[in-house]
Amino acid sequence: MADFKLTMPDGSIKDINQETTPMQIAQAISPSLAKKSVAARVDKHYVGMNEAIRFSGQFKLVTKDEDEALDILRHSTAHLLAQALRHLHPKIHLGVGPSISNGFYYDTDDSGESDKQVAADEFPAIEAEMAKIVKADLPINNRPVSRQEALQIFADDPYKVELINDLPEDEEITIAVQGDYTDLDRGGLVPSTGCIKHFALSSVAGAYWRGKSDNPMMQRIYGLSEWTAEDLQAQQTAITERKERDHRTIGRQMELFFTNQEIGAGLPVWLPNGAAIRRTIEDYVAEKERENGYLHVYTPVVSNLDLYKRSGHWDHYRDDMFPPMKADDGEELELRPMNCPSHIEVFEHEPRSYRDLPYRIAEFGQMHRWEKSGALTGLSRVREMTLNDGHTVVAPEQVESEFKEILRLIREVYADFGFTDKDYRFRLSYRDPKNTKKYYDDDAMWEHAQAALKRAMDDMHLDYFEAEGEAAFYGPKLDIQFRTALGNEETMSTIQLDFLLPERFDMKYTGEDGQDHRPVLIHRGVVGTMERFVAFLIEKYKGQFPTWLAPVQAVIIPVNYGAHGDYAQSIYSRLMKDGRRIKFDKRDEKLGYLIRDAQVSLKTPYILVVGDQEVQNGTVTVRLRGSDKTQEMSVDEFEKLINSDVANYSKGSEKVQEMLSK
Repeated sequence: MADFKLTMPDGSIKDINQETTPMQIAQAISPSLAKKSVAARVDKHYVGMNEAIRFSGQFKLVTKDEDEALDILRHSTAHLLAQALRHLHPKIHLGVGPSISNGFYYDTDDSGESDKQVAADEFPAIEAEMAKIVKADLPINNRPVSRQEALQIFADDPYKVELINDLPEDEEITIAVQGDYTDLDRGGLVPSTGCIKHFALSSVAGAYWRGKSDNPMMQRIYGLSEWTAEDLQAQQTAITERKERDHRTIGRQMELFFTNQEIGAGLPVWLPNGAAIRRTIEDYVAEKERENGYLHVYTPVVSNLDLYKRSGHWDHYRDDMFPPMKADDGEELELRPMNCPSHIEVFEHEPRSYRDLPYRIAEFGQMHRWEKSGALTGLSRVREMTLNDGHTVVAPEQVESEFKEILRLIREVYADFGFTDKDYRFRLSYRDPKNTKKYYDDDAMWEHAQAALKRAMDDMHLDYFEAEGEAAFYGPKLDIQFRTALGNEETMSTIQLDFLLPERFDMKYTGEDGQDHRPVLIHRGVVGTMERFVAFLIEKYKGQFPTWLAPVQAVIIPVNYGAHGDYAQSIYSRLMKDGRRIKFDKRDEKLGYLIRDAQVSLKTPYILVVGDQEVQNGTVTVRLRGSDKTQEMSVDEFEKLINSDVANYSKGSEKVQEMLSK
């Protein structure tokens, strides 16, 4: 009699006994399949290739050509790293070691053994020890253990003990054993250490244990692992590229922004160069909004807490909000986490009729979110941010047409920033039908709203994918997902339908029939927050912004300040009156140094050199970023060139492209 029943991929039922392993099943099907398989899955449970199957369910072999197999390899390499660390640092404490999108990491704590944690200069020795374990080709086996046995095995590892104690009483505990090393593991490892051929350690960083800032700080060691040497090399090249594009590094180099503990974590300070980029973006977007019928407002950065209780933000986002402040009259005030309640109050300030709709308001609204300190990163994750926010109040029958207008505006803006349809994709974010409790309770509303978004996208002939569980609590939305220069996918812009807040705030307008009607609120952000968008642009362009965005659009360098300074000053004043951002470099340094500094540090689109010849001829010698060639031209000609370059946004000037191609 069979102990278990497996449903095979073709739908057939296979009876097995309790000693049967996935390797035996794979070999019975095909020796080549057995060679390609790295693990198996029974329902959602991973089973090692040499591990006895202990339950019935849907059976699947995971082969090397699947993304899932790469996760298994990387997870296994994390265990390999931990074993090597235990050999080199016998008393090291280990946390968790998962696979991640581009590799793996393991959280470690060596402070109990020495004064310093594991550092990057030890990577060669660690990798050598990992290679020895790979050469030993140790079998990797999982098995279940009792809670008591698990606590005994990991008695000297406090982080593992904490994990065990936090598991539900009825949850099965399994361990993975490879030679002299044992770790907690739920399954999903390669058959032996010999399967792990191509790996490298990449970096080390601090990380709070379990992501909580009141927990100990551990050392997180990151690594790469691939099936082939070519793929590993590609990953290492990508890491180098990411470092070169890191907006924090470029931000320091170009003096765009800074953060420090004296001001407060996650509270960026925009330096003049960064402020110039941000102001350019804000002016551009505000003008585009004005052209599209938006009315700009300014609303308070702090509001009565009752406003956010009424909106539902307090109930749903309390953990992400700053603590309330109590005024001397007992009023509780809250740093705003969202701008929408304030914008609703603008609409409600006076009676509205159907003739006022769509009613479009916009603001660069400053908001505050209580991000955990361990998650704060440069400009991309901050506690204070300014959202390019907008809200449109529409009649129900205007939803689809207004949605299309907003999306048209967003795509226009993207084009001016140099983005094409290949740079982003559309995600329709719906509620999770299996967990409706976390969403506003109105099935008819959700069905109507989700169908409206889908219909609008289909009418515009735009490709999209659907994601259940990604909606906000008050309605479905369209998220525009960008692939960043560092390889991550982030939401840049959002169009959100909201049928809930109009109910909560009793919003109404007078219809043609003279009766009150309930509008629909549409939330939208064209470029998201200034902080995240600028971080994105820094990494996209590596700091080499198109001329219209560049913090310094041209640097004027006199060969000799005493002889040529007055002429350089006249050019500077003329271009500044045109609205150009110009630096007049008066430093007493060698010409070559000043040119390199303008190219490398400021990444300036134009460098203008003036000497005896230029003063005599009334010209400037122009050097373009990205080229060592120079061209002498009249000041009038250069003025037209740079103004044309700016006017064409990220498309730039045809004349510039012509000069670069020569």
